[in-house]
Amino acid sequence: MDIIIRKAKETDNQKIWTLMEQLAVFEKYIDSFTITPEIVKESGFRKKPPDFFSIVAEDNDKIAGMLVYYFLPYTAQNRPAIYMKELYVDENYRGQKIGEQLMNALKIEAEKNNCGQIKWTVAPWNTAGQKFYERLGAKENNEWLNYEWNL
Repeated sequence: MDIIIRKAKETDNQKIWTLMEQLAVFEKYIDSFTITPEIVKESGFRKKPPDFFSIVAEDNDKIAGMLVYYFLPYTAQNRPAIYMKELYVDENYRGQKIGEQLMNALKIEAEKNNCGQIKWTVAPWNTAGQKFYERLGAKENNEWLNYEWNL
């Protein structure tokens, strides 16, 4: 197996969507999941600027994992930040450091864009995810509470 980490291309939209759907099942929000492959194509590749960016782990013609992110252009530090929205590795590829490779690629992207931080959230029940991020050196920020205002 020869995994290649690269920025996603428009032709990856169907495979990215498949992983997004698997993530929705894993994170228990599949009942409210309304993303389609067409939305991925339009919002992530055709729209200028795109609503999100993505990095994929490719194994020949398969996408083994994906990371979706967007930029927060203005922060109190007067430097942009990256918000990682989704990180998911197909269960057939887990345990092969693909998640770590995707995170390292995101770190490089953040450094290239003069970002001061990478931010994300983790479900409290996802202890494996929490341990993974801590192993990379990330720290839990418990100074802030997450709020949502559903419209």
